[in-house]
Amino acid sequence: MKGGDGLDKRKAYILATVVYEYIATAEPVGSNTLTQKYNLGVSSATVRNELAELEAGGYLVQPHTSAGRVPSDSGYRTYVDDLMSPEPLAAEDRRRIRDELREASRELDEIIEQATRMLGRLSNNLAFVTKPQLDAQLFKHVQLIWLSPRTGVAIVVTSLGVGAQSLFEVARDMDADALTRLSNALNARLSNRPLRELADADVAPLVEEIGLSDDVRRAVMTALRSARQNESSAVASSGAQHLLDQPEFHDLRKMRSILRIVEEQKTLYDLVADEMATDAPSVKIGGELGNDELADLSIVTVPYRFGDSALGMLSILGPRRMPYARLLALASGTAETLSERLSDVEIK
Repeated sequence: MKGGDGLDKRKAYILATVVYEYIATAEPVGSNTLTQKYNLGVSSATVRNELAELEAGGYLVQPHTSAGRVPSDSGYRTYVDDLMSPEPLAAEDRRRIRDELREASRELDEIIEQATRMLGRLSNNLAFVTKPQLDAQLFKHVQLIWLSPRTGVAIVVTSLGVGAQSLFEVARDMDADALTRLSNALNARLSNRPLRELADADVAPLVEEIGLSDDVRRAVMTALRSARQNESSAVASSGAQHLLDQPEFHDLRKMRSILRIVEEQKTLYDLVADEMATDAPSVKIGGELGNDELADLSIVTVPYRFGDSALGMLSILGPRRMPYARLLALASGTAETLSERLSDVEIK
């Protein structure tokens, strides 16, 4: 075992054992439990002294005077960063992940929804997956549809399967063939360009050249902006009900507050937004989530890939007393298989 955060070997071992035992039982851990269940090689009195010093150092807290100790945020952080042994993904879990993702259709949304449902079930926690990041989104095509002499709709589709539309109305009659010509011109000029780079200067000259009104230009730009906004915060989630099974959340008022927050897509997206620039697994614990109402939770996040550069995040949200090593293995295995599965995705 590695020494953690300046702790000597014995304190590091006792801290790791307390975290392991508390994760398994959800009960505060005392010196008698440690000496009876684990081969620490020291007396119960020595263990009590070490527990007291770990508490004084901020690694443990004592919920009640007569009770044992439980890990603090700092204790969990030291455990995850320095003391925890990596855990391989079980062969059965690996097979289930592969088989279930294989059953999904070849559409991006369906594959991500399937991965999210599966991860929530396997982790017994709330799972959520952000769609691949906007930066890799390419413009695929726009379709301008004539509805009446003075109304139409602009529909934009991107390389990540994101679609957006904008209805428009013009002051004078327009020709359906003119809309078709503009669609073809835009697709020929803009196809496969990064969506984030497209600007009014790319659209306006073609609209003017074909003789359509400024209302059409505005409709195309609105649809392009909507496609970007749709993708930037798109989140699939599943498994919130599993939090009800955790002893930490038997207080229904606390649970209702947590469920209200995590049901909001933007809240979930914001929890992992800082990780979007990284390409490595991460763990946020308790207060690190930046929301007092979520201070009893932790989140494990692993990136997955769509194509050569698109990055999405796959996350498990649960109590701080989560089996971090197993969930990291589960999330990493799912992310790896999801990345492979998305290489066969069908964009419409």
